[in-house]
Amino acid sequence: MKKSPVLFLGHGSPMNIILENEYTASLVQLGQSLPRPKAILVVSAHWLTKGTYITTNKQPETIYDFYGFPQELYDIHYACPGVTKQLEEVASIFENASVQYDGQRGLDHAAWSVLKHMYPKADIPVMAMSLDHQKTPQEHYELAKKLASLREHDILIIGSGNIVHNLRLIDWDMEAKAFDWAVHFDNIVKEHLVAGNHQPLIEYKKLGKEALLSVPTNDHYLPFLYAAALQDTDDELAFTYEGFQNASMSMRCLSFGV
Repeated sequence: MKKSPVLFLGHGSPMNIILENEYTASLVQLGQSLPRPKAILVVSAHWLTKGTYITTNKQPETIYDFYGFPQELYDIHYACPGVTKQLEEVASIFENASVQYDGQRGLDHAAWSVLKHMYPKADIPVMAMSLDHQKTPQEHYELAKKLASLREHDILIIGSGNIVHNLRLIDWDMEAKAFDWAVHFDNIVKEHLVAGNHQPLIEYKKLGKEALLSVPTNDHYLPFLYAAALQDTDDELAFTYEGFQNASMSMRCLSFGV
């Protein structure tokens, strides 16, 4: 049976919503090259909850969960439909994974900032998934595996965060040279992915000082683990973008099964 691909997308600064650069061009190209999905599930770095939820709004609002940016950003609306009809088809999968529903929340910028470039017509139903802050990385990884059969229902799963994300040490120049520790950890992650070796990625804190600097909090890292957990043995791994912004953010994007 043909399966939908799985993506992890670094989303970085909200400024990428309106910028045209190599990173955003890679998202445009990705959207054009992927088979059109029936629906999209985005695991969001910006939705932390007690328990795990997915959105079920028929028309999810665009959430502007960022401050102090140009007005142009706040004038953009990503008016995609929510996942309603498709949810009936896959409801048992979420039930088996103990995922609950939230009919009020819209889409935060972890979702719509990347989808705006990939699917600018906003005509594919989208649901977002939260991160349970009580779960360990291992528990998040195991939860992700329970969602694997969504791929057989033509649902594109996207983890949206950043493998390296340290706002405390950020350089506000987007083109600033990346810190050595950030590059080192990003490369370690790449090497383990290429080797299909996921356990060190789950236990990332054991990977040294560079890991602790790169992942001071794991909200942006966990969506990457969801994507990694959904890698099948026959899935081809591709890095659709590699690079850094603001010195302390890896914009690495990758796909499984494209």
